[in-house]
Amino acid sequence: MRHRARTVRATPATALVVEGFFSRLAFGLLTFALPLYAHRMGMSLTQIGLLTSASVVVSMLLKPVLGPWADRWGLRRSLLGTLALRAVVCLAYVATAAPWQLFGVRGVHGVSDAVRDPAVHALIAENGGKKAIATTFAWYQTAKTTAGAVGKSVAGLLLATAGGFTLTFATAFALSLLPLLAVWVLVPRGSAHPRSADPPAPPPPPPGPTVASVPPARGLAAYAGLGFLVAGTSAMLTALFPVLAVEYAGLTTAQAGLLYLLTPAFAFTGPLWGWVADHVSRRLVLAVRSVSNICSAALYLLFPGLVGMWVGKSLDDIGKAAFRPAWGSLMAEVSDRDPRTRARTMAYLTSGEDAGDVVAPVVAGLIWTAWGVPALLVARMVAAVVTEVYAARLERAARPTTRLHPDPTADGGRARASSSIGRAADF
Repeated sequence: MRHRARTVRATPATALVVEGFFSRLAFGLLTFALPLYAHRMGMSLTQIGLLTSASVVVSMLLKPVLGPWADRWGLRRSLLGTLALRAVVCLAYVATAAPWQLFGVRGVHGVSDAVRDPAVHALIAENGGKKAIATTFAWYQTAKTTAGAVGKSVAGLLLATAGGFTLTFATAFALSLLPLLAVWVLVPRGSAHPRSADPPAPPPPPPGPTVASVPPARGLAAYAGLGFLVAGTSAMLTALFPVLAVEYAGLTTAQAGLLYLLTPAFAFTGPLWGWVADHVSRRLVLAVRSVSNICSAALYLLFPGLVGMWVGKSLDDIGKAAFRPAWGSLMAEVSDRDPRTRARTMAYLTSGEDAGDVVAPVVAGLIWTAWGVPALLVARMVAAVVTEVYAARLERAARPTTRLHPDPTADGGRARASSSIGRAADF
């Protein structure tokens, strides 16, 4: 009976990994084709840059507003609705004929992400298993990373056919229906019911000195700040890496393109990092991201060339593979504070990541323009050190207090520690 129960619980998690794979596969086609489509319309490089970032900006702004709606509608229902909207968005690109229409469709894509991201992360947190949550997030991220690379390759082949952009967008639409089907069939209706009532009031605190009550929003802001710093440090070179490889390191465009073939291979180390985060130390895995950022930037600075870029890119990819499962596990732990508002919590936390992805490339471009590539690489190393110090302080602030209070629900009046999330608000 115990084995059967485990099998049933694993089914929704498997569906979410499938959802991540096919959603990112369709998104990979769009990521490759959309800039070329916009360029054919006559849009400038600046306009294309704004177009590609429009969905992230819209999603970042709307997540704190729309995330709580996912709690009210129900996570499964919200995810199905946004997946249907994303499929329509893929098909809508076929009908666009002017730049303003592209921006409009891209904005709707951002609206769908503002609900989808909190809902899918909350569902993973609820169905991943307490002792395997980081591993589940790792498989989800591995599926997305691999599918994104495959999608870009497929888009290049489709664009070379007679169907061109129309066939590419239609294929993205067809692929975007598959995650909708997976969630509809494999995620049970009883998973994450809509919030129908407020959570019961907590029992009154025991007599004696207790930890001061702090508004939970402050604690969420501290964790969102960590997501901002980690994502921002990574994103400083993400968009500029091809230019860095060609203009600074002297690689050919073919050599620079081949470096991206490393990404899917290192993405498969994610489940290993997830296991380490689940069974050894999540803090250790989180530190891998900062160490990778520091070492890769140092390699780019000191050894510009094919070998230096190859090793540095490999370290970056390993750091990204390690960060996602540990960060997903941390978000799940934070959202456990109030499961009925789990999507709202995920919305705030992932908004921090989105803000880092938006702000960091702009800052990186300004530093490169004003002081050159060496200054940018040094700035990235400094940002990684700041991130690691911040993470260490946050981890210390989030440790459960040693002051114990009796738990009336425990056998024999066993003591329990105060909430770690509450103490994180003191950070």
